[in-house]
Amino acid sequence: MMKTNLIAAPTNISSKDAPLREDIRLLGRILGDTLREQEGEATYELIESIRRAAVQFRKSQDDRDGEKLEQMLDALSPEETLLVVRAFSYFSQLSNIAEDLHHNRRRRAHQKAGSRPQEGSLQLVLNHAHEQKLDADAVRAFFDKALISPVLTAHPTEVQRKSILNCQLVISKLLADRDRLDMTPEELDENEETLHRFVLILWSTRMLRTTKLKVEDEVNNGLSFYDYTFLREIPKLYGNMEKQLEKSYGQRFELPPFLRVGSWIGGDRDGNPFVTHEVMLDAAKRHSATALEYYMSETNLLSARLSLSNRLVDISPELTDFAERSPDQAESREDEPYRRAMLAIYARLVATTEHMGHRVHHLHPVAKTIQPYAKAEEFIAELDIVIQSLERHGAFYLSRGRMGELRRAAEVFGFHLAPLDMRQHSGVHEQVVSELLAAAGNPDYAKQDEATRRTTLLAALQAGKPLAAELDGFSPLVRGELQIMRAAAEIHSRFGHNALPNYIISKADAVSDVLEVALMLQQSGLLKDGALQVNIIPLFETIDDLRGGGTIMNELFSLPWYRELLQKSRNNTQEVMLGYSDSNKDGGYLTANWELYKAELELVEVFNKHTVELRLFHGRGGTVGRGGGPSYQAILAQPPGSVNAQIRITEQGEVISSKYSDPEIGRRNLEILVAATMEATLMDYPHNADGNPEFIRIMEAMSLDAIAAYRKLVYETPGFKDFFFAATPIREIAELNIGSRPSSRKAMDRIEDLRAIPWVFSWGLTRMLLPGWFGFGSAVKKFIEREGQAGLGQLRDMNQNWAFFRGLLSNMNMVLSKTDMGIASRYAELVPDATLRATIFGMIEQEWQDTVDMLLKITGASHLLEDNPTFARSLTTRTPYIDPLNHLQVALLHRHRNGDDEEKVKRAIHLTINGIAAGMRNSG
Repeated sequence: MMKTNLIAAPTNISSKDAPLREDIRLLGRILGDTLREQEGEATYELIESIRRAAVQFRKSQDDRDGEKLEQMLDALSPEETLLVVRAFSYFSQLSNIAEDLHHNRRRRAHQKAGSRPQEGSLQLVLNHAHEQKLDADAVRAFFDKALISPVLTAHPTEVQRKSILNCQLVISKLLADRDRLDMTPEELDENEETLHRFVLILWSTRMLRTTKLKVEDEVNNGLSFYDYTFLREIPKLYGNMEKQLEKSYGQRFELPPFLRVGSWIGGDRDGNPFVTHEVMLDAAKRHSATALEYYMSETNLLSARLSLSNRLVDISPELTDFAERSPDQAESREDEPYRRAMLAIYARLVATTEHMGHRVHHLHPVAKTIQPYAKAEEFIAELDIVIQSLERHGAFYLSRGRMGELRRAAEVFGFHLAPLDMRQHSGVHEQVVSELLAAAGNPDYAKQDEATRRTTLLAALQAGKPLAAELDGFSPLVRGELQIMRAAAEIHSRFGHNALPNYIISKADAVSDVLEVALMLQQSGLLKDGALQVNIIPLFETIDDLRGGGTIMNELFSLPWYRELLQKSRNNTQEVMLGYSDSNKDGGYLTANWELYKAELELVEVFNKHTVELRLFHGRGGTVGRGGGPSYQAILAQPPGSVNAQIRITEQGEVISSKYSDPEIGRRNLEILVAATMEATLMDYPHNADGNPEFIRIMEAMSLDAIAAYRKLVYETPGFKDFFFAATPIREIAELNIGSRPSSRKAMDRIEDLRAIPWVFSWGLTRMLLPGWFGFGSAVKKFIEREGQAGLGQLRDMNQNWAFFRGLLSNMNMVLSKTDMGIASRYAELVPDATLRATIFGMIEQEWQDTVDMLLKITGASHLLEDNPTFARSLTTRTPYIDPLNHLQVALLHRHRNGDDEEKVKRAIHLTINGIAAGMRNSG
């Protein structure tokens, strides 16, 4: 193994981090005890010796220690390999639990100490607002306009089973109790015994799925996070924000429901043939049932708790009337109007669930004569009767507590729970419209040029006539798409427009792409009498698409028909989605980020020209190679005018679990989104060098060199495709039961057809993480060669004074810290052609060295993560558990590809994929 770890290992452990070390030791000891009990002393000693060797190698970086570790791993039998892989995967997972708890611990300690508010907190933004003399009206105007929406997406490389996640959540809660509760020795012993119990369950639970995930499974997995976090924590976050705003400005704030968590799961058809009209309708039904189940549960609990007697409190006449009309007429509750009112609300919720066709368990018998709610606003109105009566007699603690949070949940989630987006590829829309127009007597649409297509589509849209009443004459693909559109109309009818508000067009590269979707919506009744019921959102994905996006929107807004449509039914707002994944795969890290930045600038200019409100939807992945990285810095690094109080961002893969499975961490991450959007919209930072012409010139020059280096490797080097498919586990990933969506858009091996997510995932498993840095080193090196020390000074100036460039370097620093060229070289050995291997891996290794050298030159740091000790500590903790998994994966891939089809070998490969992804904490 080569010495390639450029992160300085911590020389001492801060006293603040001592509790983390103790938690890791405790969980490690419990896992060790479990191994002894379940697998025997010899297995425990074997695994422990490998663990100690891996830690020693990471500390020393001595080749002799590396060779010792390799020899130990090479000597394992297939049965021992499975045990070691499972053990190290669980070491990693338990370490992650301890780290998450420690983040919460440090944040709480910071708050208790009364220290300066932390970055990403609303309080820090309010402090900045006061510094910049922003009054309460400016803040109210922000929230009145705001729309902030993280959007959950199904992820084709999400490896974690729900059973494993549920077990981890229990362990996390038990560990947190030890930290926060003042336990007696007996309680500590009981807590530790329970930890043993759940670590045993974890060890005895199958890590891998035995069947392929269905879309329905992915929908249920996504809904889990509403149960874990969103339904309870979002109302609490609203309440906390209102308190902070009132304290800061001395005025009462009633925030509108601006923060909403959306979903693609069950509505995203692009490349996924398993998302049918039945599946999408079922997803909407499951969403609605989840919301109503929660309301019923909370209402039932409140009916038990609100035992206030009208003999003791002065209730409002409205509540008196409401309670008298309650179906609950029990004599024992005659003087308890709040209980009777809540039972009346409960009965109507039950009637609503039955009216909507949900099968939801309810706790009280309800008469068939009870009227269901027609809409969530009626439910809210009845909650308001209760709340206003409580406030009438001064019971503010009751009106603001669980009752107030239930009302807020109803306002945010309605009876639909989450806005579900539809998405499909523009090429599919073209085929649908071609067949529709052919059925109506216009068979030449597919042959028309862009200008003629616009004329044809506008004529059809303005005529507004049905083009086909029956579906029988259409191809299966088109019939399926038209059924989807009809299902969308049914969802609007049953669950309201907020249940399905958006339609995203993948690979949008022409005005006609938008008009085609408008025609499809019109044919299903979702565009009627000039009123559009769904936002049509073009997605610009590739480098060329990003460069052409501004022109397309300018031409679209120049169509009077479309402008009138926006003004009449979309509040003169147009959303545009930007694709981080495909642009990176197309042009590399530096160029993709630069083209995204420029595209936003151009869109802001075009939208201002046409006086249309811009809302951007950022299609970011979990890894930096797909636009990932800290959300706070990413939002603040957006170009001026591009945030404007409204933003949507995709959340994918292991990132969803790490951000939202723990309620406290989930609420913190949601607060970060709000704080960053508020700061990016309201604050004026003159020191940020957005628009500096010299900086733009430099970025443009470096981008040209970066994309040339990237495309030379990926698309122009002979044999690169063969190298990629041999040196990464891409084919083995496709065999895993980890997502309903195929890993390629087409059944072929071209890099162009491979989806960006498995592309990035594969490089991550090899520890090369190539999409997150390749091209930067050679671009910067050439720039400094051309412009000398003055050029280096300019780059340092850019890092100091430009949030965009600073964020670019910071994210790349984190990616490079996870790379390991020694481990990567082992994966390269899987390439059978020695000449090809040496050529391509030599190019990758040289570019990696140049990238690290140039990054350190610009930042002035002596090693990676010098300015991020928290992340460095995290990696130091985790990497000794990941390294052996990489080594074993390479050895297993060798065996499997050389003809060993033993089931244990395949299962071990899949377990290593799972374990490395969990250890790296993002997969794609």
